[in-house]
Amino acid sequence: MTHALIVDDDVDSALSLKALIAAEQLSVAVAHTLRDARRQIALQQPDIVLLDLQLPDGSGMDLFADADLLANSEVVLITGHASLETSIEALRLGAADYIVKPIKPRQLQGVLSRFMKPAALKAEVAALNATVAPNGHFGHLWGRAPPMLRLYEQISRVAGTGVTVFITGESGSGKEVVAQTVHDLSRRRTRPFLAVNCGAISPNLIESEIFGHEKGSFTGADRQHQGFFERASGGTLFLDEITEMPQELQVKLLRVLETNRYMRVGSTQSQEADVRLVAATNRMPMEAVASGKLREDLLYRLNVFPIELPPLRERLSDVPLLAEHFLTAISAQEGRVKRFTSAALERLSCYAWPGNVRELRNAVQRAYVMAADDTIDDQWLPPVSPRVAGDHAAALAASAPAAAGQAASDEPGSRAGVATRGTAAASRDVATPAASADGLTINLTIGTSMADAERALILATLRHHQHQKERTAAVLGISLKTLYNRLKEYAAQAQSDEKGTAAEGR
Repeated sequence: MTHALIVDDDVDSALSLKALIAAEQLSVAVAHTLRDARRQIALQQPDIVLLDLQLPDGSGMDLFADADLLANSEVVLITGHASLETSIEALRLGAADYIVKPIKPRQLQGVLSRFMKPAALKAEVAALNATVAPNGHFGHLWGRAPPMLRLYEQISRVAGTGVTVFITGESGSGKEVVAQTVHDLSRRRTRPFLAVNCGAISPNLIESEIFGHEKGSFTGADRQHQGFFERASGGTLFLDEITEMPQELQVKLLRVLETNRYMRVGSTQSQEADVRLVAATNRMPMEAVASGKLREDLLYRLNVFPIELPPLRERLSDVPLLAEHFLTAISAQEGRVKRFTSAALERLSCYAWPGNVRELRNAVQRAYVMAADDTIDDQWLPPVSPRVAGDHAAALAASAPAAAGQAASDEPGSRAGVATRGTAAASRDVATPAASADGLTINLTIGTSMADAERALILATLRHHQHQKERTAAVLGISLKTLYNRLKEYAAQAQSDEKGTAAEGR
């Protein structure tokens, strides 16, 4: 039988909680101090510990100081709103979840239903890590490069906790795949995983989509609608492109993170938000705050456990592995097995992949379709500049600005692949990127901000494709909605700059 230990100095609260847990067919022990808790753990190792942080002889956090004491126990915090920051710190130390007082039966049942022994989770993660060397994959992720091994370690540590995860990375680098892997290794794996692109929902509908609405709450609301929080109850809600969420809705999301409660549009009754939140953005977080795209207080609430996803150009050694994985999946889907030539794999490994893994997958699919027989050569693969070949490709890709894609230098001896000109020239390049004769490169100076580099790449790619927005978005590996949002920003900024110049002239 599963054994639970309640550590709470409030006698009445502890007794009520004991009755609720006993009703779930668990054996229960109670301790009112840290000293009693240690004694109870020594008598019988609990499977689950419900731990209050405020105790007469110290903080519940002190139990985490002894790594062996709770090594085989799942810890669930009992907390009030005032101690939420401390609860987040305890989650970082390894607590699985937390319950906000006053404790409701449904909330407790949800926590108990997700119970898994820590040893079982550790064994599962160890088994996944063991597959990395021979097979090259970890959960839904593929790669053996050092940046990916660090990523797997982070996922292994955070998946079994209830910590909010904030993923940053370029478009197409696999942020949703990381979120799915975190969910599949968590205690919430049997409940829904719901992925939402905040940039793909109309600003007029996003509040209703996220929180739901009541019948008659607005014109056209002819029935009650469940929002994402309600549909993902007990599971994981992945909010991609969080910086595209309107500011007024960011305030409401912040409130949900602070209180674990939300209200449908048109309702006066709040509901419990029993979800694990994973958020992501393709922007640099602090730049998004500076530009007004993300509230600073929401960033700090989301950024409990940050994960930075490496772009594909920083792990080009993984390209053949990924390409073979995609080709196997496509062959199984189409019912005809094809294979790459060694020259094709070499060609794929010498391209910088500005659209990241998404662009690679699309390139493999196109090459599969265009190959006349069962062998895929390099005929239909992306073109590679002579300056980006062999071992030099890795050096160029590693040193290129993260949002600039495949940047190349006009100077043959430059290993950085960026121009090193003066500040004035640099600012001109950012505003109007200098394209090379073949129209496939842009020049950026070292020290260019991520926002300016992104703008330069987007505008240059748009011009190269004769302002065909659908094709530009596909090449860049971003959604059409995101491209429109960026172009709208750039137009507004250009208009503001013109007004400033005119004012200076007067």
